[in-house]
Amino acid sequence: MAWNENKTIEERMKFVNEVEGSHASFSAVCARYGVSRVTGYKWWERYEAEGLEGLWERSRAPHHVPQALRDPLRAIILAGRHAHPTWGPRKLLAWLKVQHPRRRDWCVASTLGELLRQAGLSVPRSYRRHSVRRMGPLEPYDRPNQVWCMDFKGWFLLGNGQRCEPWTLSDGCSRFLLGVQALLHPELVSVRRHCEAAFREFGLPEVIRSDNGRPFAGLGLGGLSRLAVWWLKLGIRPERIRPGQPQENGRHERMHLTLKEAIQPPARTLRGQQRRFREFRQEFNHERPHEALGQKTPASVYAASPRPYPRQVPVVEYASGLLIKRVFRHGDIQWQGQRLFLSEALGGEDVSFEPLPENGMWLVCFGRLKLAKLDEKKRQVKELTAAEAQA
Repeated sequence: MAWNENKTIEERMKFVNEVEGSHASFSAVCARYGVSRVTGYKWWERYEAEGLEGLWERSRAPHHVPQALRDPLRAIILAGRHAHPTWGPRKLLAWLKVQHPRRRDWCVASTLGELLRQAGLSVPRSYRRHSVRRMGPLEPYDRPNQVWCMDFKGWFLLGNGQRCEPWTLSDGCSRFLLGVQALLHPELVSVRRHCEAAFREFGLPEVIRSDNGRPFAGLGLGGLSRLAVWWLKLGIRPERIRPGQPQENGRHERMHLTLKEAIQPPARTLRGQQRRFREFRQEFNHERPHEALGQKTPASVYAASPRPYPRQVPVVEYASGLLIKRVFRHGDIQWQGQRLFLSEALGGEDVSFEPLPENGMWLVCFGRLKLAKLDEKKRQVKELTAAEAQA
């Protein structure tokens, strides 16, 4: 059986599942799918190393093409770019052909675009990440530690040209600035380390509100990321604002504006910038009156959470009678002899399956969070509607 061109990934996933679950020899499985043992081992090794991403087809184009453009042509293209800095590769190439009608060694538009990127004369277009919709209303700011707000303030360059990504954390009710850290990159490891420091000092909140960017949210079931899974195990509910609606985290965004005004111009080094952040946090929390707090300071309103950070991350527990399955490290589960993908963020965690009144349907949950419905007849995992998530 040849690979189905329209469902390549599904066929390769079936192949991997059969290799794992079948008692037949590897050669027999390869023969059944019409591939050689070399190809079969290639897909198997990529899946073991990279998960589902390893099964995608890879480009056979070389990483580098020596002498792709001759120097005279490069000079003409770069001169044209300086004359029209806002034009895209296709428009610029068409114009250059008119300006130099006798040349016959023109490159294609993609090569021209790559030259502009290498020369630093173009900025890659940014695409909005698809985000999982929010299922319910936002939690109110009724008391300290009910909602903590987390975000990355827009990056900027330090005096030495190094990039700085400020991570910020505040209490929604009191406006108390719990943390502000100068980071090089918005990485999971760094964010988790500073979250843990805040938990140890101030205790645990009920909710953490963020946007849909990484590492706060993911693209799988429930918008979970590994950071959000860790929060859930600690008894903290992740809450995300809608894409393009920063006013839903307005108090935190207003603090960002004050922070931006207070730290101009940027320090020369990351260490110097962190020193300025500490000075700003001290003044913001303990000296600066806040009009919305009746001219009180955030520190005079805030009180630490009564929920301490545990020595060990709790294990997610489920009610008796539920079907419990462990998610494999690549984010899939074994269901009636087949692999079904849930979320890489849940790798190594237990999820529950509760039978629904609908025949052959199961409710998939991680702890108390409802994630999806499983249709065992179609072998499909379906997103929940807002009404189903709130029921």
